[in-house]
Amino acid sequence: MATEIRVPTLGESVTEATIGRWFKKVGDAIAADEPIVELETDKVTVEVPAPAAGTLSEIAAKEGETVEVGALLGAIGEGKAAAGKADGKNEDKEEKREMREKAETSGSAGGKLVEVTVPSAGESVTEAQVGEIYKKVGDAVKADEPILELETDKAAQEVMAPVAGVLREIAVKSGEEVKIGALLARIEEGAAAGGTPAEPSAGRSDTGKAEEAREADSTRPPSPAAAKLMKEHGLKTSDVEGTGKQGQVLKGDVLETIERGRAAPGEPAEAPKAARSPSAGEDEAREERVKMTRLRQTIARRLKDAQNTAAMLTTFNEVDMTAVMELRKKYKDLFEKKHEVKLGFMGFFTKAVCHALKELPAVNAEIDGTDIIYKNYCHIGVAVGTDRGLVVPVVRDADRMTIAEIEKEIGRLGKAARDGKLSMAEMQGGTFTISNGGVYGSLMSTPILNAPQSGILGMHKIQERPMVVGGEIKIRPMMYLALSYDHRIVDGKEAVTFLVRVKEVLEDPERLVLDL
Repeated sequence: MATEIRVPTLGESVTEATIGRWFKKVGDAIAADEPIVELETDKVTVEVPAPAAGTLSEIAAKEGETVEVGALLGAIGEGKAAAGKADGKNEDKEEKREMREKAETSGSAGGKLVEVTVPSAGESVTEAQVGEIYKKVGDAVKADEPILELETDKAAQEVMAPVAGVLREIAVKSGEEVKIGALLARIEEGAAAGGTPAEPSAGRSDTGKAEEAREADSTRPPSPAAAKLMKEHGLKTSDVEGTGKQGQVLKGDVLETIERGRAAPGEPAEAPKAARSPSAGEDEAREERVKMTRLRQTIARRLKDAQNTAAMLTTFNEVDMTAVMELRKKYKDLFEKKHEVKLGFMGFFTKAVCHALKELPAVNAEIDGTDIIYKNYCHIGVAVGTDRGLVVPVVRDADRMTIAEIEKEIGRLGKAARDGKLSMAEMQGGTFTISNGGVYGSLMSTPILNAPQSGILGMHKIQERPMVVGGEIKIRPMMYLALSYDHRIVDGKEAVTFLVRVKEVLEDPERLVLDL
């Protein structure tokens, strides 16, 4: 009897996913718990393991197709083919193991060969791309010295040498796709450089090597995409000003250099062109068409669905930040010394939001069909900008936490988001979201709801403006606040009152202490 493969529960508020890719095809043997298909949601990418061993007999959903939770993905049937293929895999593994053992024992007298493999890059990451390779065959390496760089869809990481010795083999090339656990290189432990001559690089002089070494010491090597584009246009690293981390040259830097018309060495500069009307063909030649990732397509679809489903409306207010800024200035050093975390604005805003949500529970609720679910807890989502886009980790039970605990948790989640190490559990279950566009200089915006939540607060830039205080015009640090809400569940009066409560607490922080 066939065993069905269905879309698993992907967490609260996640009702659908996109088929990323199938790791198997019909007729392939499958072991129990072996990953067979990858699903992409707007939050994370997950692998679906096989519920049983056998042969993949059916694929019901194709790559790129959107499926709901519980939908049929495929089926696994029983058969001798599965066992036969599994035996073949076991034989291959055994053969590879024997080859590795032979390789280790066949090393020179300096010591055994130690393998360097692709490390685990975090949950849901199954492969990476080889970036810059810092060493070449024959080079001496120290323990914990970077050998090469790996790039995933979440972050870039350097692979360190597990032991000291001499690099005897590099099994990959820059730009190559590798899976977790794949062989990258072999190091002869304890050997000294020069014992075995290094393999020369074809067509590369000693002078060129020295020049590249100097460049590598001063800045990070160009990204693989940038290096490929530089090679195609005859550019050197010194020709391009890098804007990446530690001066790394990125693809955009190379494109900008080419746009400025900087000629490659040895090529004559292009003469100025006569003025003429723009040509569609010329414009197209200067354009770059890049296919959206499935993850970005899912985010775009869900944001549009939120607009189409919710009766979304935004109301505004402004808050005088004088009291919070003075309180922060007065106690920030003592706060950091005691709690080992900096005192920012997010702690105050999160506590102010929790204070208002208790008074106006509709803003903290959600609609489920014809029911309204009121949440008697405050799980506050905090929007964090990363290289891959905006993610929203959740500070759970923020209403039960102190400002210091909130600041610590936001700091931890923000670092995990930027490093690409957020788990699905850390992005689930939010009841309300705070988005701080002010850190990017935004003066006012209308944030989009994070469905199925009914409210999102937008913070903005603190701007000094003339205000009338006690009949006198004074300069005050002011911030616009924006609350986007679902008008199906939150009335205008409740939305305006919510913002007023947040404003009152921030302009008079003692209310937090007295619970007023």
